[in-house]
Amino acid sequence: MVEFFEGVNRIKFEGVGSDNPLAFRWYQQDRMVAGRSMRDHLRFAVCYWHSFNWSGFDIFGDGTMDRPWLATDLNPITAAERKMAAAFEFFEKLGAPFWCFHDFDIAPEGSSFAESATNLDRMIDTAAGYQEKTGVELLWGTAKLFANKRYMGGAATNPDPEVFAYAAAQVAHCMNATHKLGGHNYVLWGGREGYDTLLHTDMKRELDQLGRFLNMVVEHKHKIGFKGTILLEPKPFEPTKHQYDYDTATVYAFLRQHGLENEIKVNIEVNHATLSGHDFAHEVATAVNCGIFGSIDANAGDDRLGWDLDRFPVSVEQMTLGMLEILRGGGFTTGGLNFDSKLRRQSIARDDLFIGHIGGMDTMARSLLAAASIIESGDLDHFVAERYAGWNDTLGAAIMKGTISLADLRERAATAAEPQPRSGRQEMLENVVARHIERTV
Repeated sequence: MVEFFEGVNRIKFEGVGSDNPLAFRWYQQDRMVAGRSMRDHLRFAVCYWHSFNWSGFDIFGDGTMDRPWLATDLNPITAAERKMAAAFEFFEKLGAPFWCFHDFDIAPEGSSFAESATNLDRMIDTAAGYQEKTGVELLWGTAKLFANKRYMGGAATNPDPEVFAYAAAQVAHCMNATHKLGGHNYVLWGGREGYDTLLHTDMKRELDQLGRFLNMVVEHKHKIGFKGTILLEPKPFEPTKHQYDYDTATVYAFLRQHGLENEIKVNIEVNHATLSGHDFAHEVATAVNCGIFGSIDANAGDDRLGWDLDRFPVSVEQMTLGMLEILRGGGFTTGGLNFDSKLRRQSIARDDLFIGHIGGMDTMARSLLAAASIIESGDLDHFVAERYAGWNDTLGAAIMKGTISLADLRERAATAAEPQPRSGRQEMLENVVARHIERTV
């Protein structure tokens, strides 16, 4: 069998003293943290699209990367089979327990729906064999409802019901495939579910269509007996100027409107959170508070560039704050940390793909340790409890129970002492987080 990553063996943990770029410094899969192994806490996944479908091309230049499975002279099915062999070799050597895909990442799109379905079914059978051989599981699958020109005006929100119908058929087939592979989740990413101008857009109609589409997805899930979680991925813009699933709060309101808040959760992407003007931790906390936290696409953007860069995560501080909210929310159930991340265009060596993932996995592992340390110490929790302690006293309890009115509070204010401000101690708390990161071992 052809070996695509020659010279790379199974990636091992060597500890923080190691300078080996092909070794873990922080990720020790069997290490116990807060009652679970790192492997079970983090549930790492590798994405198929950036890692195996992208050649390094951008709008200004052709591909730069050494990806023999993308050679244009190959038969499409042969190319798909080589790509899958390379992918599972990578998953196994990296030690990633999960992977993720779009339907047309793993199979070539045909000239008809029937041909596309046949191609996907063939590659799903191949993937099932690799999963059985390697033990790698499917975190989630999704349908590519944004690349083909039929979706230039959206999929579920398209003005043409024929396009809606085609998209629904594509999702049904991809859900069946995900179910066959034992997927833990199914993701809906509305790549073009939005608009560029209101001049030709009926927003209410499109939102109603999207609500109906999602209800059909849930109905199909139960019909086929899929036990995984349906996930919706928020994004504020790009490729459309206005995405309907702007952020987690927007998604929650939409789900509530359509009676889906108990059926669908969110797949939060770090770079999407920052593009919406939010911190990663904010989006996780919002999802946890609304009861719709599902999974994470772990990556990073660049504050100076306003688009989706999908860099590997390297900021331990940013990821610690995110992991803190994940742990506070009880951790992952069916979800995990999928590296929706890609190499920089000049990182053209095959082993750069390992180095990028190793760095991301170490960043998340160290962040997990720091977040668990913060929770165990109680440093932040004690301060927050004290800051809000008044709400457990007579006045605060009466306000929240509704036993005191606005008029009562006005009358009380006439004789009550002036409230005295207290420091929020933000700088001190930021230093507390920094110390826990520094002391992580």
